Amino acid sequence: MSVSIIIKWSGQEYPVTKLTEEDTVLDLKETIKTLTGVLPERQKLLGLKIKGKAAEDDVKLGVLKLKPNTKIMMMGSREECLEEVLAPPPDNDDVINDFDIEEDVIEVENREENLAKIARRVKDYKVEVLNQPREGKKLLVLDVDYTLFAATSMKWIEVKMKELGVTTHANYKITFMLDSAAMITVHTPKRGVVEVKPLGVIWDKFPEFYTRKNTIMFDDIGRNFLMNPQNGLKIRPFMKAHLNRDKDRELLKLSQYLKEIGKLDDFTDLNHKHWERYLSKKQGQ
Repeated sequence: MSVSIIIKWSGQEYPVTKLTEEDTVLDLKETIKTLTGVLPERQKLLGLKIKGKAAEDDVKLGVLKLKPNTKIMMMGSREECLEEVLAPPPDNDDVINDFDIEEDVIEVENREENLAKIARRVKDYKVEVLNQPREGKKLLVLDVDYTLFAATSMKWIEVKMKELGVTTHANYKITFMLDSAAMITVHTPKRGVVEVKPLGVIWDKFPEFYTRKNTIMFDDIGRNFLMNPQNGLKIRPFMKAHLNRDKDRELLKLSQYLKEIGKLDDFTDLNHKHWERYLSKKQGQ
């Protein structure tokens, strides 16, 4: 069943109508982020309780038994200062404590509830095409946080890609950019509820161009691949850019790997975990 909630924040009301009882508090926070720009970790939802305590992120909305159009007051501030966002990133435990997706034995990519979430993202998420997809070309999906730079919402992604010259350079033809609103949450046995990046959103949006056979995604966080483990390549995080920008050569090496696998028609037999071994073997031939 659907859940209807009204979020009151900064003198305005924001209706939330596209969630179900199977969605979690974290799903609600992600939706609120798209409406207000306030990051989930900065949101405090007053009155959203279970057994007298504030509801944790992994609690399903159905458990809260909210009445239709329940009004919830939110406290929190959005990031408005560009200097704050562009500052050198702090040490991030979330990156350091990432886990290898092999730790979770149970597969999440084919669970009905997760596929339903992807279907909703495909329906509701709007992709702004910057350059039309080209027939016969493969898809490279690049993470932004700690891979290229540090980013938050689409607003800041656009600013940073411009600052980096990605969206203004004549030789770069980025097809589209996605923000965290395209992500979904999944439940894992060992880590509870986590956010992931389902490539299925892209595949369903552009089925005539992109599939699991011709897609690869670079990310420094392994759990982001839980819905598409075969297509993910976990790279070393690009952190403390003010100290490491002249020494980090990870993407340069990976560009050579891309040139090699670009010759293939199908990526599904590749094990991207051993990309360096694969590249070394090809270069030695």
